Amino acid sequence: MSLQIGAEAPNFTANTTEGEIDFHQWIGDSWAILFSHPKDFTPVCTTELGTMAKLKPEFDTRNVKVIGLSVDPVENHTKWSIDIEETQGTAPNYPMIGDTDLEVSKLYNMLPAGAGESSEGRTAVDNMTVRSVFVIGPDKKIKLILTYPMSTGRNFDEILRVVDSLQLTARHQVATPANWTKGGEVIIVPALKDDAAKEKFPNGWRAEKPYLRYVPDPGD
Repeated sequence: MSLQIGAEAPNFTANTTEGEIDFHQWIGDSWAILFSHPKDFTPVCTTELGTMAKLKPEFDTRNVKVIGLSVDPVENHTKWSIDIEETQGTAPNYPMIGDTDLEVSKLYNMLPAGAGESSEGRTAVDNMTVRSVFVIGPDKKIKLILTYPMSTGRNFDEILRVVDSLQLTARHQVATPANWTKGGEVIIVPALKDDAAKEKFPNGWRAEKPYLRYVPDPGD
């Protein structure tokens, strides 16, 4: 069965560049981002890992833990980190999972069950679907799934924007409109009827339709 938003993120134990972890215990009461890579020493992924390292302080302030995954061994990740720091200016400052048995990749439906049990001999093209981002809440439920082609570098500013939206929604009964950025107007969710909305938003709202009610960002 494929993973869907709202499903529990599968738990696993794995070896990482910062030691063995139990994934759910590692998340604890935080939010988490798991982002995966088809192979070490690949060009687009090199830029992504460096970019995430630079943005990690932003995720830290939002109580979001970051963890990467690549199907290659942890010792390769350590060597790759040297290249990442040399070319991107910052080495990974978060753990990287070594998924040499492809267990996590298959558990998260990034590879089919018949993909084998070893990363040895597999190319980046063989693992091209191991290019996903999962945002997971403190309740261990999946909040976002994104999968990218190998030729397109991921937009981590967008992932940060989504985290802001998800956390705002978790605290307030609002949703965010298209192209929303922090501080912009938000939408009262339809489940919150007008009488209840008046209590929650006593200053009122701007209604374009009965189901489209805008209020200022309550987290601003």
